[in-house]
Amino acid sequence: MAKVLVISGQPNLESSNTNTRILETLDSNLNDIEIRYLDQLYPDYQINVEAEQEALIKAQVIVLQFPFYWYSIPALLKKWFDDVFSYDFAYGAKGDKLKGKDFILSFTIGGPAESYDPLGYNHFTIEQLILPLQQTASLAGLNFRQPIYTHQMVYIAGVYNTLEDVHQRSDSHSDRLLKSINELINSEEEAIKRFVKEWFERFDRLPDETDAFVNNLSEDLTLTMPERTFHGHQGFLDWYRIAKQTFKPDCQHIVEQVTISQENDQWKAELRIRLIAESYPDSSLKGEAVNMLVNEYWTIRFDDNQTLKMEDYLVEPV
Repeated sequence: MAKVLVISGQPNLESSNTNTRILETLDSNLNDIEIRYLDQLYPDYQINVEAEQEALIKAQVIVLQFPFYWYSIPALLKKWFDDVFSYDFAYGAKGDKLKGKDFILSFTIGGPAESYDPLGYNHFTIEQLILPLQQTASLAGLNFRQPIYTHQMVYIAGVYNTLEDVHQRSDSHSDRLLKSINELINSEEEAIKRFVKEWFERFDRLPDETDAFVNNLSEDLTLTMPERTFHGHQGFLDWYRIAKQTFKPDCQHIVEQVTISQENDQWKAELRIRLIAESYPDSSLKGEAVNMLVNEYWTIRFDDNQTLKMEDYLVEPV
């Protein structure tokens, strides 16, 4: 499975002095990477939606690499968005296929930095101009990461910039982009943050299958709940059975705050969670609706296979 997916939105990559160089650097420095060159795949603008969606589903980090055209993205990349980010895939009732994936905009800008200012001739900042893309990521549930962009990335012989300067800026851009990607795919802290989201998304469905939970629990887990303390895998299963008898499926654990810290080879996660749920009439809550805040404290360790294992799990009502 490709951990990193790069979508090249340059409509004519052969003519680029910058995007081509950046893509070549990524390809030679990342092991688990797939680069999809839209100009080569779809010169007729007829997007293979199924193939693109399949590539997105496999990825952990999604990078859009493109030149900044008229304060936005090139037409081919816009067509890719329009076709691929479809209902029940990227949004809608079942549109959760991209939720929790990391999303980086990486783009080259022709004009100088000072022109993108309320007093400059472009009037708006880059951050303002890319807000539609940020909102697109938000609607799809993507983790919008700090964009990587570089100014003065156009070379016009004898008129604007030198080829050497443009190449140097491209290399600097590549270094910053690689650093950002490597932090996401190699950082244990980022892995824990993703796990927090995945844990609660899974729990909200209250599935009958429990292996996905147990695989991330230490055999000597201590699970401290308001009602009592449970121990080990069997203790978790006993508690989970109570939860399934109490709450109806499709509850919501809203993660309002996450703080991650490391102590030697252990990680500590402090969470503020809002639980919104419906209960069964024959449960201890007697069918009452639940809307409550809790603090959760997790102690986590990565085993020799880099599998995350929870050792302590404490829940305290606020």
